[in-house]
Amino acid sequence: MSVRVFVPGDSAACSVGADEVAALIAELAAARGITVEVIRNGSRGMLWLEPFVEVQTPAGRIGYGPVAPGDVASLIDAGLLEGEDHALGHGLVEEIGWLARQQRVSFARVGLADPLDLDEYRNLGGLAGLRRALKTPVDEVVGDILASGLRGRGGAGFPAGIKWRTVLEADADQKFVCCNADEGDSGTFADRMLMEGDPFTLLEGMAIAGVTIGASLGLIYVRSEYPAAIATLRTAVDIARVDGWLGADVSGSGRAFDVRVVEGAGSYVCGEETAMLESLEGKRGMVRPKPPIPALQGLFGKPTLVHNVLTLSAVPAIMAEGPTAYQSLGVDRSRGTQVFQLAGNIARGGIVELAFGVSLRELVEDFGGATRSGRPVRAVQVGGPLGAYLPESALDVSMDYEALAAAGSMLGHGGVVVFDDTVDMAAQARFAMEFCAVESCGKCTPCRIGSTRGVEVIDKITAGVDRARNLELLEELCETMTDGSLCAMGGLTPLPVRSAVTHFGEDFHRPVNGRQGQ
Repeated sequence: MSVRVFVPGDSAACSVGADEVAALIAELAAARGITVEVIRNGSRGMLWLEPFVEVQTPAGRIGYGPVAPGDVASLIDAGLLEGEDHALGHGLVEEIGWLARQQRVSFARVGLADPLDLDEYRNLGGLAGLRRALKTPVDEVVGDILASGLRGRGGAGFPAGIKWRTVLEADADQKFVCCNADEGDSGTFADRMLMEGDPFTLLEGMAIAGVTIGASLGLIYVRSEYPAAIATLRTAVDIARVDGWLGADVSGSGRAFDVRVVEGAGSYVCGEETAMLESLEGKRGMVRPKPPIPALQGLFGKPTLVHNVLTLSAVPAIMAEGPTAYQSLGVDRSRGTQVFQLAGNIARGGIVELAFGVSLRELVEDFGGATRSGRPVRAVQVGGPLGAYLPESALDVSMDYEALAAAGSMLGHGGVVVFDDTVDMAAQARFAMEFCAVESCGKCTPCRIGSTRGVEVIDKITAGVDRARNLELLEELCETMTDGSLCAMGGLTPLPVRSAVTHFGEDFHRPVNGRQGQ
């Protein structure tokens, strides 16, 4: 009987030696006459412990990490393959507090099996949602999505069910489902981890959407920086076609839905849905004015349902378990779970999936272990590079759409980036403006010109040049960008700038060459 050993094939794990660890386990076990089955699973999301090795034992899966290639021989000698105690051991994986406290829905299967093992996917409850959707009238499926309270996980939090109903009711000879997997926010990696660690969940969510709204083709737009995710998705699509739940006759239902994976060039603005659609059409990724909305005139002018990875990945569970189970999680108008990504200067970075309503402090301090440097937390940016910088005093804010908006912030894609007390927040404000200047598609003046002028104004402030007047000018510029930009690229850039000035104003008034600017 062989021993089952799990070594993540996730890109983050491989970047710190997981491939070498997996090869060494197989080699050294064979040298000792021990038969092992090394399974390249998805990462559990405890990135500070990668490579995280798990061994199947009669008691359950025992975890070890971080395991460096040089640790493998001593681990095997100490009884790794029997699940024995070791300095790198963490006991039963399911009892690790960091994991046990989570409420995983989208990530429920990530880390449990080979991401491309369809039989294991079925054994773990996969395709139950699609089976139910195929047996349910389409208007009732849309009703379930509405009743679940699912909102778009990309930023604005628009109710998903309203999009579904709009596309369903649109009269057209062709409809599309587009998955926005252009994950470009600094400090975000949930899309990549799901696509690499459980691609069938995303494909199932797209299939449910497609057969419900009457779309025959789905497209997943993935940035070129994710080659492993692209390769995994394409293989998963091929497997699903052979199995019959993608293609001309989805699971014998008589309805057609297929998926194509498209590789984008990595333009940040293509994370905006209309710019993504332009790119999919073979054009330069530039924002389209709205209206018309994509749900009515999207890809090639046809009704198009656009969601991101985390939104679509919640759909199979909603259909399998019913909308009430999902709606029971969360607070107020923020229902279900959010996949938070902890990054930056943090002791325990990784993926935390919890119901809406957890505090930012709990995420940063309890799950994240505060700063990796050991210094005090000074600022936390929530929602990507265009999210607000919140001071330590604001960490008790509830992580839900409305509470974050009331605090002058936003949820975005769930990224949480931590800074200690050595950070220069004036420099971070400049970075936000410079980021916009570099990544702007150039279509609208407030974004294209405003961000360039914004960098110049912040440089004058930090150089001590007429600080009072230039701070006023910066605020006027931010107002213009917020009100006049065509999309969130320019419209949200003022959010981190204004928050830095509001909460960390002292960084904009530092002496220059021993002299206080005026």
